[in-house]
Amino acid sequence: MNATTTITNIGCACGQTRLEVRQAPILVSECLCDSCRAAAARLAELPGAGNLLTSYGATASAEYRKDRVRIVSGAEQLGEFRLSPSAGSRRVVARCCNTPVFLEMKGAHWLSLYLHLWPSQSRPKPELRTMTGDLADACALPQDIPNLKTHTPSFYAKLLWAWIAMGFRNPKIEVAQKIDA
Repeated sequence: MNATTTITNIGCACGQTRLEVRQAPILVSECLCDSCRAAAARLAELPGAGNLLTSYGATASAEYRKDRVRIVSGAEQLGEFRLSPSAGSRRVVARCCNTPVFLEMKGAHWLSLYLHLWPSQSRPKPELRTMTGDLADACALPQDIPNLKTHTPSFYAKLLWAWIAMGFRNPKIEVAQKIDA
């Protein structure tokens, strides 16, 4: 790493699981898809877990290249939750305090790290909301950032450019525990 590399330390509510992220995220977003909202509702039922959703039902996350995320401590605490056994995405939770840590899509080269992991003073600001088309009524959403009905070509382009910059690699993140919520 060079002297200009920005490193940010984030972690679970109790502090046992810590991560280090380098440089800026690919994108910072809030998702309102049915899957994210359903998973957040089920994860909130875990003992001691907090609510992952914003007041209007979005899950806020920073999309980071996997090669820019390092688990510093608590890897043994991580457990994966899937909405169904065949789900193409998994949410990874720090079992020490049942804090959701990230969303990983099958085959993805990035992680969606939940914004509540950052201290409030250094938390990245969402640039857009996506998948608002899954809502019965999106009229009540704040108008502070774009509210997009679905993922846009620009959204996918940012992810593609990040993958190109990674040399088309897809680092694996092993999680031994399974969570039934």
